[in-house]
Amino acid sequence: MGAESYEGTGGAVELAARLRHVYWTGGGSGAGKSTTARRLADRHGWRRYATDDTMHDHAQRTTPAQAPFLHRFPGMSMDERWVNRSPKVMLETFHWYQGEAFGLIIEDLLRLPREPCVVVEGFRLLPRLVRPLLAAPERAVWLLPTRRFREAAFSGRSAPGEGFVWRTSDPARARHNLAERDAMFTRRLREETRRLRLRAVHVDTGMTEDDLTGEVAAAFRL
Repeated sequence: MGAESYEGTGGAVELAARLRHVYWTGGGSGAGKSTTARRLADRHGWRRYATDDTMHDHAQRTTPAQAPFLHRFPGMSMDERWVNRSPKVMLETFHWYQGEAFGLIIEDLLRLPREPCVVVEGFRLLPRLVRPLLAAPERAVWLLPTRRFREAAFSGRSAPGEGFVWRTSDPARARHNLAERDAMFTRRLREETRRLRLRAVHVDTGMTEDDLTGEVAAAFRL
């Protein structure tokens, strides 16, 4: 199943009805999606579905014809991935940002029981792909981190010398390219949520985890 499997089709109405118990939390990298979804799941007794955790499985369930960018990525060297290409090219060719294998997320969700509710989280939840699946717009929210928030979040995740950028020939350039790519992705999410009239929460360093969880809960009208 590709990115377009549910877009603009008559089946989307039926799918939206079958997925009424699902809450969607998308957004840019490092925005606090996992923490917020986990807190809401714990608070309300929901099931949490993390799209990051399904990446390997979904890669195995696709063919090169179904997900060309996804199957090209493993054959690239670390420098080809993060150093030699411009941030714009990185954005336009990153498989998850292109919605590859999004249909497999839907397949997984349809296999889950309808009770309890499910909160889905991850950057793979692109607004244009989620919008046709919403029985109500308030079932989805996107977290849009400022550059300052994203940098603070990632700086605390690994010590100097750790992380995949250090496996490149130029970690500083790789880190810069990655930051620029992610900033472009966040801008794209901002524009897409605005165009589709979907809820977005802007996340900055002044927000606590309680603040962010409260904002998302309010967006969901809990």
